[in-house]
Amino acid sequence: MPEIIADKNLVAACGLYCGACRKFTAGKCLGCKKNEKATWCTVRSCTMSKQIASCAECVEFANPMHCKKFNNAFSKVFGLIFRSDRSACIAQIRVLGLEGHALNMAQTKRQTIKR
Repeated sequence: MPEIIADKNLVAACGLYCGACRKFTAGKCLGCKKNEKATWCTVRSCTMSKQIASCAECVEFANPMHCKKFNNAFSKVFGLIFRSDRSACIAQIRVLGLEGHALNMAQTKRQTIKR
């Protein structure tokens, strides 16, 4: 298994950690921030337009689950299939910062916090 490094630049806009994703570690994906083909991702587009690193910095929604861009049909299906709790990732970023979140996710080899 490839080494999973802690890099705050590999934290996706929605809180997922690209650095622990199999596609990223296999070299098949550039990660959220660099994947210019990910125009379908409303969360990525929103954070880019607001010039913030992730939903953790959003001042419009204290709870990301109240945001229709963060909590949409696609994310609900993703969360169900992968038992992913992206809002827990956002909460962790708010407590630990991007670097702390990246370090925690790299050390535990997780792309997401499980439900």
